[in-house]
Amino acid sequence: MHSPFVYEFITKVMNDFTKYEDYEKVEQLRKQLLGDSAELLIEDMGAGSATTSSNKRTIASIAKNAAKPKKFGQLLYRMAKFYQPQTIVELGTSLGITSSYLALGNPSAKVITMEGASSVADKARENFQQLNIRNVEIVRGNFDSTLADVLMANPLIDLAFIDGNHRQEPTERYFQQLLPHIHNDSLLIFDDIHWSKEMEAAWKNIVQHEAVTCDIDLFYIGIISFRKEFKEKQSFSVRV
Repeated sequence: MHSPFVYEFITKVMNDFTKYEDYEKVEQLRKQLLGDSAELLIEDMGAGSATTSSNKRTIASIAKNAAKPKKFGQLLYRMAKFYQPQTIVELGTSLGITSSYLALGNPSAKVITMEGASSVADKARENFQQLNIRNVEIVRGNFDSTLADVLMANPLIDLAFIDGNHRQEPTERYFQQLLPHIHNDSLLIFDDIHWSKEMEAAWKNIVQHEAVTCDIDLFYIGIISFRKEFKEKQSFSVRV
């Protein structure tokens, strides 16, 4: 392992096995949502669901199929806790489970989470209130229309989690939109990079960009860094 950044990420973030109290709070919420049979109307603006074509889904189904598993939510929590990003952008709120992990990981951060489906955003807002999370702002609407305004209001982004749309062209476009707002310590995290051939192609093109100095493929998610201390581009694959 020749990269201090990657070594630190593995030893101090990935391999931090502390049982933080916040984990239990979010997982209790997840358990509650998994038992909720209420239906929500979904205005899907991306690649859709891999499990249903219906525009109505139960909260339990969304919690089961759309929310990130706890090991990845908790990894994002530890990233927020360790790196202390002050401005976090999330594309794809869903029910707010990942947003909650990010917000609780660094309570001093401003977390801007974006959701296209209004009914889902309403439920996420309820969930944030239930967990007494006060550092999250929900932006509603299609990312294609809302991301530019979010970035205009937040010129520097410390961490972004791109978990929406799941198609090649929009994923690469969101990356290009974020690029002018990153700095040396910014981290971009892409969800489901091996979900489809389109997402694999998007990930391949993103990591080849000249601004990217290091990428970490965790199979389900991919992390990219722009640190100038990397003298040449470095790529790592880590199974979790």
